[in-house]
Order: sequence, then structure tokens, then C-alpha cells
Amino acid sequence: MQLQAVHHIAIICSDYEASKAFYTDLLGFTIIREVYREDRDSYKLDLALNGAYIIELFSFPDAPERPSYPEARGLRHLAFEVMNIKNAVDELRHYGIEVEEIRTDPYTSRRFTFFSDPDGLPLELYEI
Repeated sequence: MQLQAVHHIAIICSDYEASKAFYTDLLGFTIIREVYREDRDSYKLDLALNGAYIIELFSFPDAPERPSYPEARGLRHLAFEVMNIKNAVDELRHYGIEVEEIRTDPYTSRRFTFFSDPDGLPLELYEI
């Protein structure tokens, strides 16, 4: 097996319109395609970042909640690279998004912080 890259990340949301706006309007993902699957009463939204396919955003009626705090088993968080973390944090806060204080990774000396999507999925900003 010779893995080449991560193909995409699938996210199931509770409020499709709120999550669609969050990932596109706020975070700047572009829509590749949007499909309503009538047989499942479900939307599937394919999103790209800088031209690269990254996220599949799904809606399902009555999807169960999942523990999402950072130390739960499973996917811990999704991290995005930014050139200037302070500017990114200021922009998120401008839109009313709560963001943790900026910290410095003791091993890489890079700055990072966490915030959440509309469903509480932990997201990280990591300054490159």
C-alpha cells in the first residue's frame, strides 16, 4: 500500500445551512458540487481549499451527537495552516467565533490555537 495523500475529510453537521455558511463564507472554502440526495433526505457538499478537494459536508436527519472534546477517542481535530495566526484569530473573533488563546508548540516553536465549527468540531489554526 503506497498512500499518496489524504483525499478528503467527511463531516456530518446538524444544521446544513449554518455549516455551509461557516465553511464557505467564513473559512473561505469553495463549492465543487452540492447534491441533495432525496432518498436519504441528505445534502452532500464537496468543498475545496485553494483548488484542492478537502471536505465532504453531509447532513442527515437526526444524526446522533458524538463527543467532540479534544481528548475523546477518534478524530481529535482538523488543523488548517495559516500564514498569520493573529490576523486569522482577529477575523474569527470579528464574526463572533470563540477562539482559544494563541499558544506556542514547544517542539516546533510554531504558534497555534483552537476554535469550533457550528457543531463543536474542534478546529485548529497552525501558523506556518
